[in-house]
Amino acid sequence: MSEMLVVLLGNSWSDRSSAGNLILGENKFNTEEQPDFVTVRGRLKDKEIVLINTPDLLSPHISEDKLREHVELCVRLSDPGPHVFLLVLQPEDFTEEHRLRLCRVLKQFSHQSFDRSLVLISASRQVSSFDNFLNQPSFRDLIIECRYRYLFQKNLECSELLTRLGQIVKENDRELLSCDESEDAGLIMRPTSEQIKPALNLVLCGRRGAE
Repeated sequence: MSEMLVVLLGNSWSDRSSAGNLILGENKFNTEEQPDFVTVRGRLKDKEIVLINTPDLLSPHISEDKLREHVELCVRLSDPGPHVFLLVLQPEDFTEEHRLRLCRVLKQFSHQSFDRSLVLISASRQVSSFDNFLNQPSFRDLIIECRYRYLFQKNLECSELLTRLGQIVKENDRELLSCDESEDAGLIMRPTSEQIKPALNLVLCGRRGAE
């Protein structure tokens, strides 16, 4: 049986959890914010799905040392490496500071992380169309860095989301990211062609939105 491993990042715990529950087709994530990583496994047809929901990595109150600790733990939890990063975001709350911090998080995994990232625009406060992003430079720049990979969560079907995630996996030759230690760059994950089983791993990240 194949496996998909996804890391969730984004603007709020509840939005990331809702996205994870959409993928799983059932409410396995508690939408109330948790202080630590939460890993949930599910199964859809012949595919096992592993989702990792992350703490508030975009918070300006997290020190660089603490951020590195979180990334190192996420690397261990996603061993042998994630297939996809799902970025669950609210454009109107997304500042340049958030973009820079999210880029630092992704680059601590690998400079190739953007090739494996999909932006999911939160249904709770989403803007009406992609044209609105043009007036939000920070969010627009992130979309560009993610190779224009984005979806609106509103009315999104689980099958469509899984298809887009699967496309990203195929575009990267089904390679995982494995972790290296680099004195200058910190934790770096590099592609590995090891394919004991065709798996898709996902991670969720973000900052808690304003109440």
